[in-house]
Amino acid sequence: MAKSITLVGNGKMALALAKGLCHTYEIEVVGRSAEALEKFEKALGNTVRKTLYDSVSIEGKTVILCVKPANLSEIAPLLKGTAETLYSVLAGIPLSALKTVSARRYCRTMPNLAAEVALSMTSLVGDIQTREEALTLFGAIGPTLWLSSEKELDIATALAGSGPAYLALIAEALADGAVREGLKRDDATALVKGLFSGFSELLQTTHPALLKDGVMSPGGTTAAGYGALEAGGVRNGCMEAVRAAHEKAKALK
Repeated sequence: MAKSITLVGNGKMALALAKGLCHTYEIEVVGRSAEALEKFEKALGNTVRKTLYDSVSIEGKTVILCVKPANLSEIAPLLKGTAETLYSVLAGIPLSALKTVSARRYCRTMPNLAAEVALSMTSLVGDIQTREEALTLFGAIGPTLWLSSEKELDIATALAGSGPAYLALIAEALADGAVREGLKRDDATALVKGLFSGFSELLQTTHPALLKDGVMSPGGTTAAGYGALEAGGVRNGCMEAVRAAHEKAKALK
């Protein structure tokens, strides 16, 4: 019998996790209303155990906390019993604050929306006793990285947790640029999809600087476009995006 995972919350991240985990684990989802839970199950396309907050018990369960960080103080008193392990995907919320929910072991994690296609890059930190289980559990939804401190997890949140939004902006902007130059929107979108898919594979084995140098011939089209990116401050903009997200993660404590 498959092991059960309880997802507390039924938002986008909970759905992404459920899509990645439902083939390996039995899923229980805890939410505010039967209607919201039915909608969640329909979006998942798989049967889940649906539980309302007023009847939930986390006693002995493996729980993934997926509510909004600001809602932790409201939700914690509703979770009766003591979980075996409490995992949290709440950005910026430290392990000390998670102890308002009773559990034997605690672990902070930061997956991203690619969990739904089992390609999330997930960072983790917490009680060392959770390490093996945590890497196995979140390994079902993509690559994992165990970090040595909560400070490092906050930085990882700013990079890999928020990163899909940054890359989405770049993908959209590149397609917009091709459309501006005269390419049909559908064709521009197809090219960007292929670009990102191929590049992600290359990045697994080759340093970004080497990939760049391999494409940029002297006085060529790539060099011209790259110069425009530097002039537009794209490199600094990316670095500042990570800084701003990291500062926000720290401020949520």
